[in-house]
Amino acid sequence: MSESLRIDKWLFHARFCKTRTIAQERAKAGRIRLNGQRVEKASANVRIGDVLTLPVGGKVIALRVLQLGERRGPAKEAQALYELLPD
Repeated sequence: MSESLRIDKWLFHARFCKTRTIAQERAKAGRIRLNGQRVEKASANVRIGDVLTLPVGGKVIALRVLQLGERRGPAKEAQALYELLPD
């Protein structure tokens, strides 16, 4: 497995977006921050240890990437890819 993964793929694998196309649109819209920097490209690379800030369900969450993931698996597998950070 590589050391980084496109942000749109990671969001799809971690089940924050139903489709990869939606993940790409969210990244291009600048609604996501990667280590405090606004993301404007779906090709931005996510690495283990990175901190993502994104809107989910009407609120903004911060999370740390624990794993990159190889596929979009069941919810339990997706939850193992990140840890939520306290507000």
